[in-house]
This record gives sequence, structure tokens and C-alpha cells, in this order.
Amino acid sequence: RLAEKVGQIKIGHGLEDGVTMGPVISNMPVKNLSKKVEAAISDGATCVVGGSPLVDLGPNFFEPTILTNVDTNSLIWCTETFGPVVAVTTFDTEDEAVTMANDSSVGLASYICTRDMSRIFRVSSALECGMVGVNEGIISSASAPFGGVKESGLGREGSALGIKEYLNTKYVFLNC
Repeated sequence: RLAEKVGQIKIGHGLEDGVTMGPVISNMPVKNLSKKVEAAISDGATCVVGGSPLVDLGPNFFEPTILTNVDTNSLIWCTETFGPVVAVTTFDTEDEAVTMANDSSVGLASYICTRDMSRIFRVSSALECGMVGVNEGIISSASAPFGGVKESGLGREGSALGIKEYLNTKYVFLNC
């Protein structure tokens, strides 16, 4: 189902009608994405969809990509990948999935798919990240705090929490 959905993405320049995915910020991420995807495939991953720069559209475009059977020691798994790549691996238990997700020096966002409310709260609590998307991949919002943990950052931007870094709170106790 994911490959089918990815196949429906219309890639192009943002001012064109119907475009649902534009370029990455510069050519450097395209080079990094190419390197990571190629390394993952060399490590045994299977490229189901995409995997290449889209040079016909310009130097900053990369195909939406799905990699399966990704080695959890590969670069694409162990580092933040800011680009249209989904790296998939399998697990047998919920605990194993959480352990794999947390076995990283970064922790910006994690994503889970489930209808089980108990699992949502249990897994979200156990994940070492700043944000969790449940059944949704686009989780940024101006009204929500944005930020990670570990090497993904300290503090939050956006929302009412984003201003706290710039404020000094003073407690005054008055006994009249």
C-alpha cells in the first residue's frame, strides 16, 4: 500500500498545479541521499520505489524512495535523513521495535501506525524523540512544539513553548 501511495506523489516545482512534493533545500542533500541509498542497497536493502536523483527536474530533486530489509547498522538507518526516503525493517515484538528506534544518537521524530490506544501511549512514552506522529507522517504545526532530543537538538521552537527559552521566570512569594 505504501508503494502505491508513493506512486501517486506528483513531483515538481511548487508553483505548478497538482504538485505534492518539491525539491530538497540544495544539491548537497541530494548527494547525501544518493550515497545513503546506494550504501543501504549494498548492505542488503531492497529499493522498492525510487532511489535516484531526478536530474530532469533540477539539481535539488530526489525520487520518493522506499527501502525494505534495511540493516539497522546502515547509514540511512543510523543518521537523520532529511529527504523523501522511507527505510523499513522488520521486528517481532513491540519492545524490539522500540529498542531499534532508540538505538540512535539522534531523536527528532518517530512515527508509529496502530489503532491500539494503549500501544500509542506506551510506545510514544518509550520512544526517545522530541515528536511522535501516530498514523500520520506530516506532524509539524505552528501550534505544536518542534524539536528533538539527543543530537537532534535541545529546546523547542514554535508554539507557546518556543518562547520559554527567551524568558526568565521569577517566582515571588508575598505574605501580607
